[in-house]
Amino acid sequence: MEHSLDPTRLHSAVEQAAKDLGREPDLVFLHNPEHSLREAIPHHHDLLAQACTALDAAAAKGLCAAWGVASWDPASLLNLIDTTAPTPAVLMVRAGLFVGARTLDAADALIKGWCPCGGTVWGMSPFGGSTSAPVWDRIDPRVFLRDNSQLSRVQAAFRTAYHLPQVDSVAVGTDERAHLGELVGALVGEVDERTVQEYRSLLRDQTARAVSLPEAPR
Repeated sequence: MEHSLDPTRLHSAVEQAAKDLGREPDLVFLHNPEHSLREAIPHHHDLLAQACTALDAAAAKGLCAAWGVASWDPASLLNLIDTTAPTPAVLMVRAGLFVGARTLDAADALIKGWCPCGGTVWGMSPFGGSTSAPVWDRIDPRVFLRDNSQLSRVQAAFRTAYHLPQVDSVAVGTDERAHLGELVGALVGEVDERTVQEYRSLLRDQTARAVSLPEAPR
């Protein structure tokens, strides 16, 4: 769905989605509401709450089975959560080895604030774009698994994405059935939580050092 937070436009967008599909969608997402919030300087808090209320009303009317929010930059939403407004059935955030320390911490905080009562959390973009990128030849995500003998690097990266941050599902897009089967096969892997936490600590340390570096002389 569009970035607009206008309740009327959101309602119309859900109606149009149902018409285009020929049925009510099982789930609709408000994608990256932070984009619209940057343009509407005043009343940020009210705008997001109104958008959530409009989507919840659309679901109650039967225009969709459920609604959610997908955020690329969760840090920008942390101060805008309204616990009196309807909460999304699904929250989707970036997940995987390409997500930085600050975004991971912000995602954790957003999940805690918005999904305290069992809401579902999805991860997106687990490969940062493509599994054929050269970076996957240079790193081996199997270090995050308890038993890395049976999975490929791509499978290990996908399985690890479920823990960076902690999510229930990871959304991917592919036109290849074999690739989808490969990713489903990765779910047998068991992630070592201690290794994940050590990795996140290293990310935070690296970020802190980068921030504290003095400016180079001109």
